[in-house]
Amino acid sequence: MAWSSGKDSAYALHRARLDDQVEITGLLTTVTDTYNRVSMHGVREEILDLQAKRVGLPLTKVRIPAPCPNDIYERAMADALALHRENGVTGVIFGDLFLEDLRQWRETRLLAVGMGAIFPLWTSNTPDLAREMIASGMEATIACLDPRVMPLEFAGATFDHALLAALPQGVDPCGENGEFHTVVTNGPMFSNEISTQTGETVERDGFVFTDILLA
Repeated sequence: MAWSSGKDSAYALHRARLDDQVEITGLLTTVTDTYNRVSMHGVREEILDLQAKRVGLPLTKVRIPAPCPNDIYERAMADALALHRENGVTGVIFGDLFLEDLRQWRETRLLAVGMGAIFPLWTSNTPDLAREMIASGMEATIACLDPRVMPLEFAGATFDHALLAALPQGVDPCGENGEFHTVVTNGPMFSNEISTQTGETVERDGFVFTDILLA
């Protein structure tokens, strides 16, 4: 399972677990070594570790530097995937929704190491999917946003019905175009909740990150 620490990958895991044809062997997450945080989302490694415990799956961390040239990223991922392939893993589950070019890129990279891709949420209606996530009991917080399309007051906001109603026009309810990223702290894929609190909000490399801390 390609685990980003956010809502889409978490809900994809939940959906995949309902398919008795799929055996999920573990989580795979890219961690930026410079900050000891989940790449792009900026989630602390200690929360990532707790997420893995709550879903009951072993976690593989693919460590990359910052900044990370694309060739270094691709090599690190290829090495991690090849090791899993040697251990009998035949595919990777992703939480992607509708970005066709991203799906094709993932499938091409996986094909190079003899693996396939599974997309449990693919082509879901994103407003309906967002509401379904919330109705399932999922709890998530915005950990990163793009200030070019999202007002700063959404930093650290709870992913709930009120947030969906307040999103600016043109912003995807699931943030699929990179408008925002979340960290999941509860839901049907977890054994129990992770208690957190919001910390400092900072701007770095053109994005706004809210530090999510263990309570």
